[in-house]
Amino acid sequence: MLVALASFSGVAIAGREAARGATVLEMMFYRCLISLAVVAIVVHFGPGLRDMRTTRLPLHLVRGSVHFIAQYAWLSALTMIPLAQLFALEFTAPIWVAVLAPLLLREKLTKLRLAAAVLGFTGTIIVAQPGSMSIGPGVGLALISAIGFALSMLATKTLTKSESPLRILFYMFVVQAVMCTVLLFGGVRWPDAVTMFWITMIALAGLSAHYSLVRAFSLADAILVAPMDFLRLPLIAVVGALIYAEPLDPIVLIGGAVVIAGNVLNLWGERRAKAAQAD
Repeated sequence: MLVALASFSGVAIAGREAARGATVLEMMFYRCLISLAVVAIVVHFGPGLRDMRTTRLPLHLVRGSVHFIAQYAWLSALTMIPLAQLFALEFTAPIWVAVLAPLLLREKLTKLRLAAAVLGFTGTIIVAQPGSMSIGPGVGLALISAIGFALSMLATKTLTKSESPLRILFYMFVVQAVMCTVLLFGGVRWPDAVTMFWITMIALAGLSAHYSLVRAFSLADAILVAPMDFLRLPLIAVVGALIYAEPLDPIVLIGGAVVIAGNVLNLWGERRAKAAQAD
């Protein structure tokens, strides 16, 4: 999850820079092609194409499509609102996971897990400062992306029971490459060198982020993994201030401390539960 946090922040920076010379669909199209090429090389020299066979194609299609919509909304909002606000709204996704995981994945919703999720969400609200946030397309798109990412997380957790992280990534990029090709049919432009560099960075950072996220979900419950993503908020707030001169209010640091407290509570609760089971 720590690798995923750094990688997702890299995607945000690269996405904002790439948006200067390409549309969102163009960014997603080339990003999918680059990512799919990298995954195909890994498959060829690793487990082989036969290992990509699956009996869960429908769920792969659903996950790839839902994540496509969420990613499109996220990249669109990226240039409309400050990074800290975007990430704060995106971080409602773990709240959706915490609420839906017990219903869809039959995971146990303990009081400590719920308290940690609520505490983390409280931190994001403090950072976002809703009173100063104008309700516009950027905010709406960010919320749509949050719901989509939550559903994608739940699908990922279900797939990890029988699918390898590499296979999940393979089908995600196949599905999204096809969707981009259809939507851009006859209107694909070749970006300039600088834009292509940033799109490549989106692809590589995205690969790192998703592989790490899938591995994290394969090793722990969704309700444990998702709240750790809150740490990305104070990180991106600092990045936004240093690179894009976005205001860094002391309240951001207070909110970041609340977020970290939520994660510490979550980890402490999980360790205590495992210790009790061992006894």
